[in-house]
Amino acid sequence: MSVTFRAAVNGPLRLRDFRLLLAGAAAAQFGAHVTLVALPLVAVLVLDASAFQVGLLTAAETAAFLLIGLPAGAWVDRVRKVPLMIRADVVRAAAMASVPVAGAAGVLTMAQLYAVAFVTGIATVFFDVAHQSYLPHLLPRDQLVKGNGALETVRSSAQVTGPGLGGGLVQLLGAHPAVAANTAGYALSALCLWRIGRTEPRPEPAPGASLRADIGEGLRFVLGHPLLRVIAAATGLGNFLTAVLMATQTVFLVRDLGLAPGAVGLALSAAAVGGLVGALTAGTLAARWGQARIIWLSPLVTGPFAVLWPLSERAGGAPLFALGSGVVFFGAVVYNVAQVSFRQVLCPPRLLGRMNATLRFLMWGTLPLGALAGGVLADGFGARAALLCCAAGFLAVPLPLLFSALRGMRDLPAPSDEVHAAAPDTDTAGAAVTAAEPDAQTGTDRRDRTASLG
Repeated sequence: MSVTFRAAVNGPLRLRDFRLLLAGAAAAQFGAHVTLVALPLVAVLVLDASAFQVGLLTAAETAAFLLIGLPAGAWVDRVRKVPLMIRADVVRAAAMASVPVAGAAGVLTMAQLYAVAFVTGIATVFFDVAHQSYLPHLLPRDQLVKGNGALETVRSSAQVTGPGLGGGLVQLLGAHPAVAANTAGYALSALCLWRIGRTEPRPEPAPGASLRADIGEGLRFVLGHPLLRVIAAATGLGNFLTAVLMATQTVFLVRDLGLAPGAVGLALSAAAVGGLVGALTAGTLAARWGQARIIWLSPLVTGPFAVLWPLSERAGGAPLFALGSGVVFFGAVVYNVAQVSFRQVLCPPRLLGRMNATLRFLMWGTLPLGALAGGVLADGFGARAALLCCAAGFLAVPLPLLFSALRGMRDLPAPSDEVHAAAPDTDTAGAAVTAAEPDAQTGTDRRDRTASLG
């Protein structure tokens, strides 16, 4: 039994509502990673899409983070998180269900795929911001790393099995029927969330508050904190380059390396294997090397392996591509567990939605730009050239972190104990009451309380 899994069993997994949150995440992630392979293969194999069209499809999936990321965070802070996540899952399930229906009727087009990707992306923005903002209400501060590690383990496990199964389903059933797996995943996620028993207090906006003022408060909190600024810069660059990879890897594997759909799924699963190992070892590595140190050390050590992607066309083929993906995404998941846990501890509860949405806007807003860039590069110069540019960019990802205060720190600064309410250690039918900071959700006595670097 791994150290991370054993720690989770002794901590967050004792909570029934966390187990339901984890099960919902597993269902949604499993379906999503089947579709990660299936949807581009629908475009390439069924609709004969160009490299630019595949890049545009990837951009449509992530454009919402750039377009509505900031107002979404302010809105999430005003509503209960679980009902919002359930509605987002229902929208995503309905949108994805339209693909196999249209495919069976023979009327599927690229325009519909773009629309499905865009609508799903909008729902995902609201779901993800609410999901990250809800976890600190469910777990005590000292168990957030364990909770995030468990969620990353689930996500990485889905990444391991999802792409391989997606490629196999495409090969056996055809491309568009495989997308139905995502519909089932989102529906099961909604069901798990619906069974969560703990009811959040309804957030009360401060007197005279406006959406614009709320957005501004979130921006000031993030941009005013030196560590959050460099984390946003490094992650934004990493996500831009990841989107270049996502937009070009299917075209490269199918048309340059000549892989069948099942082999494409297996090649893409290698990234998830690395991510799963990263999720299982993130807590141990952070304890050994320090949570601050691991934030910059993980991309510094693993980023150079991205050069194996363009090299795989001439030496080693798919195994070399898979090795590069496995190592790079191992580092990415270790980095994510450390920095997401830090963000959740640092932020006052009333600002969690806006903080997460602001960072998603800064970090994930680069995804559609990277996808478009990858499509343009692959269309004009070939998929291998796009991957070469992508690999060179990964070498620069740790630079903002190395030129910050993080480089001289072992562990991240601890905020005041006032920042977070204590969550209950046990869950009996989900009716436990938060022990501290009763004003965190009601909006009363709202003095600004932000953590400093000390």
